[in-house]
Amino acid sequence: MELFNLKDPSQKVSFAEALQIGLGKQQGLFFPASIPVFDDIDALLDMDFVSRSSFILSRLIGDELSESEVQELVSNAFEFGAPLAHVKDNVFCLELFHGPTLAFKDFGGRFMAQCLSKIAGDRPITILTATSGDTGAAVAHAFHGISNIQVVILYPKDKISLLQEKMFATLGDNIRTIAINDDFDACQQLVKSAFDDQQVRDDVHLNSANSINISRLMAQICYYFEAIAQLPVEKRQDVVISVPSGNFGNLTAGMIAKVMGLPIKHFVAATNLNDTVPRYLKSGEWTPKNTIATMSNAMDVSQPNNWPRIEALFEYNYLDKACLSGCAVDEDYTQLAMRQLAQAGYVSEPHAAVAYLGLTKELQEEQTGIFLGTAHPAKFKESVENVLGQPISLPPELAECAGKEILSIEMDNDFAQLKAYLYKELVSR
Repeated sequence: MELFNLKDPSQKVSFAEALQIGLGKQQGLFFPASIPVFDDIDALLDMDFVSRSSFILSRLIGDELSESEVQELVSNAFEFGAPLAHVKDNVFCLELFHGPTLAFKDFGGRFMAQCLSKIAGDRPITILTATSGDTGAAVAHAFHGISNIQVVILYPKDKISLLQEKMFATLGDNIRTIAINDDFDACQQLVKSAFDDQQVRDDVHLNSANSINISRLMAQICYYFEAIAQLPVEKRQDVVISVPSGNFGNLTAGMIAKVMGLPIKHFVAATNLNDTVPRYLKSGEWTPKNTIATMSNAMDVSQPNNWPRIEALFEYNYLDKACLSGCAVDEDYTQLAMRQLAQAGYVSEPHAAVAYLGLTKELQEEQTGIFLGTAHPAKFKESVENVLGQPISLPPELAECAGKEILSIEMDNDFAQLKAYLYKELVSR
């Protein structure tokens, strides 16, 4: 697999190289030099989830890993499903929260951990990543206990739910967590600054597990195929998918799936009040504002990292811009959508509710709609209970960590402080 740097196309790397360095020169994202297109989609959709995912990822990776090796990686990573729940009429929710940390990030995090363990061997690696909520838990659990891999997770202090925080900030061992006194965009910029410092990259053996890492993105492509595979054959040709969008890795994966031949008619980029992309799609002007804290906190991102990859899909003529529309949903309408879903007999959390409302604004009567459920409602227990006025129980994964002590340290938005911490903890020991 050959990939190139979107900011410096002269930098070309293999899958293994992109996996291990994460981010290219000038903080550029890696993008596939070519994307395979499958002719017999129906045969592909007839496969089981693991077999189909192994086939897709093997074709993407190419001869760097054998088909049997990819099959093993996928089997170990995807030990849980992505069921399509019927909500009402022609509307379905793709439930991506049945993994160990109850969020869609489990797919990408676990596949990346499997790939890195396979390719890097015993070489020391430090995973430095920022999270707006669910990435932290998925990455922490995927890499927890791997002796040669250290993990450092940055997250915005007091801007994620307590249960989200407890799922990754209570593990200890090779997992270090830092609460930054700022928003997610600041955390993301600190990660970028570290990768832009060649000395830090070399001395600390940096890698990133954000959706900027191509391995995570590739894993996410697979559950879009799984969504369509679960629909009746007669409903597969006119599908609209609404994606709750923050850093835009999830939407990028879905759009790549469409390039590969998956019959998706239209995508909706559903955001909360942090509406940089919906405004851009309407006006053509990229004008990020200050990040606003919302109840759908994992989407509180004003400058989404993955957007350049979506732009590349348009610029390199893989897709027409008409296949994507945007929708921004405020707090009142988020709560309204949660109540509407509950009235239909489906309990959901704020992010999926944003996607549901975005879907309802776009979906035509003859079309089939899918919105993505990216986290278990119990991860937002307080918000869900306050909006719906009914208690929800904690699944075992959350109940286990709810009473544990948070082990994070606090830090200002200061790269010099972060750099000093990385050297103290990971270089001088």
